[in-house]
Amino acid sequence: MAAKIDKKNCTGCGKCVEICPVSAIKIEKEKAVVNDDCVECGACVGECPHGAISTPR
Repeated sequence: MAAKIDKKNCTGCGKCVEICPVSAIKIEKEKAVVNDDCVECGACVGECPHGAISTPR
């Protein structure tokens, strides 16, 4: 299961896109979207300044 984006808290800042080691996140309609390439590393969770990302771990 991929990282999950809380659309209410996501501002589309792109910090998660920059930190993702497998390029599994992109910004669409000013919100982050995670694709199936996500390896659940959690790098994006710590990088998000708005707490908008979580992983199933």
